[in-house]
Order: sequence, then C-alpha cells, then structure tokens
Amino acid sequence: MVSDFDAAAEKVKTLTKKPTDDELLELYALFKQATVGDNETSKPGLLDLKNKYKWESWNKKKGMSKEDAMQAYIKVVDDLLAKYA
Repeated sequence: MVSDFDAAAEKVKTLTKKPTDDELLELYALFKQATVGDNETSKPGLLDLKNKYKWESWNKKKGMSKEDAMQAYIKVVDDLLAKYA
C-alpha cells in the first residue's frame, strides 16, 4: 500500500493541466491525513485564506485512518490522471 501511495504521489506531479482548487484541496487533505494523521495544528488566521482552506480541508478528514487516506488518495490521483493527463 505504501509503495502504491508513494507512486501516486509521484504520478500526480506529471499532470499536464492544473486540477481545480477543490481537487487540489482534496489531494492535500488526503496526503496530510495519510502521512501525518489527524490535524492537530492551530487554525490559521482569518486573513491567511490559502492556509485556512488547506487547514479546513485536512481537518474534515479527522478520524480517517492513514490506510483509508492512502487508498482514497490513490483513487483521487487515478481519477485526476484520467481527467488531466
């Protein structure tokens, strides 16, 4: 599973078109959940919109196991490769 996850993390860098912001947030959240686990960081300030959205997206994955997050990440990458490669 970890090797598939690592391969997906490398493959996503080969996309020829940029995914939507929502797709990028989903990728970010699943990657962080799979590699770090639950979000234990403090929420960014109100004016730090980019990091606030990333924090909120990751925080929604709270409670998801690292294995489930890896599987979901691999699926999202496969979907993006089919759509944008």
